[in-house]
Amino acid sequence: MDHNNILGAVLAGGKSQRFGEDKSQVKLGDKLLIDYILSEIIDEFNEILVVSNNLIKFKYSKKISLIKDFKKDLGPLGGVLTAMKWAKDNNKNYQWISTFPADTPFFKNQILKDFLKNINLNESKLFFIKSNNTRHNIFGLWSIDLMDKLEEDLNKGERKVEIWANSIGVKSINMEFENEDPFFNINTKDDLKKAMENLEND
Repeated sequence: MDHNNILGAVLAGGKSQRFGEDKSQVKLGDKLLIDYILSEIIDEFNEILVVSNNLIKFKYSKKISLIKDFKKDLGPLGGVLTAMKWAKDNNKNYQWISTFPADTPFFKNQILKDFLKNINLNESKLFFIKSNNTRHNIFGLWSIDLMDKLEEDLNKGERKVEIWANSIGVKSINMEFENEDPFFNINTKDDLKKAMENLEND
């Protein structure tokens, strides 16, 4: 698969209600939480979007652009559509959007490589990672061809990634991990403490 056809997008537009502040901006060890995922994916793509309605910080790279949701309160699906619209409005040649959350500090570059390597583009227009029988709906590869359908369904009120993906016909790429969960995500202050403990034990 040609990585030049893929635009990376980190969906950092969530309200972090359970956390109490913008969790992408909290420090975990010596780095901002969002910088963990960015550092693992930056070498795979020519460009990466960070979709957030806040003026958030992250480690500077000329590859990374910060953009706002084209319309607020549409959830992760709105962030995906925002990335698609950005590609179209800026006359980019990307055919796919590869999406990531901002709150998974243990995700590794090799997982992304394996995910993309195991995709057969003829099988679907939407692919998610599945690990140990859990599907990770924000770790996805979305065809730009889905843009009009996605916008139409968002306008009708659809907000749930799980439901929309199932209606489209998503293909899961399964992986198995025996030890720590690389998809562990930080939703609460307790999760942040656990992540810190994991870091210290590594």
